[in-house]
Amino acid sequence: MDLLDGNILLRGSFDDGTLAERIRAGIAGIHAFYTPTAVSTLVHEGGAPIKYGPNKKIDIASQTRESKMFNNREYILKEAITGDFSLVNAYKADKLGNLVFRKTARNFNPPICKASRITIAEVEEIVEVGELDPEQIDVPDLHRLVQGEKYEKRSERMTLKKMDEMKGGDGVDAIVRERIIRRAATEFRRAEEMHANRALGLPWWPVLVFFKGYVQRCNRALGF
Repeated sequence: MDLLDGNILLRGSFDDGTLAERIRAGIAGIHAFYTPTAVSTLVHEGGAPIKYGPNKKIDIASQTRESKMFNNREYILKEAITGDFSLVNAYKADKLGNLVFRKTARNFNPPICKASRITIAEVEEIVEVGELDPEQIDVPDLHRLVQGEKYEKRSERMTLKKMDEMKGGDGVDAIVRERIIRRAATEFRRAEEMHANRALGLPWWPVLVFFKGYVQRCNRALGF
């Protein structure tokens, strides 16, 4: 709601791969790089929302990105991401500040730590020095730790519906989501050999109807 109310500005990547590469480039000291991802979209041509006004209309939109051709394919320029502060959640830490992340939390949290000047980590458990296996340590020697409390996972809620109920909804959002899935399904030419990663926010019923291959739920970096 803060975004739609115009209280914050959003400058980010809309796909995980480009986000990860922008962070990695920041760590490596690479100011920018070219990628084919998002060519011919609002990210490339401009118009993606950065800030909304009080009437929930776009107040500030993204600008057109520079593009070049490489091997007869168009690429757009993306800048690296670095920061002054990073706020991360870790599974365990010892009293020397060595961090251990768990499962998909390893996707982005370790590079996020490296791409910022100061990192503050909230950890579920702080153990004595020597209790962590050195092979499991993801980020060493971090001295800004906060012991967290009441770790209750609220990111998933079970919702059960019948197939005819799942097909309900003829709003613009429902139509767009179904269109995305229908278009992606056309790429499944060898269904038995291909896998699909269902993104958060996309309904299950068109996935079950149009995809004949293996489909898995995308948990992103929620820490499962």
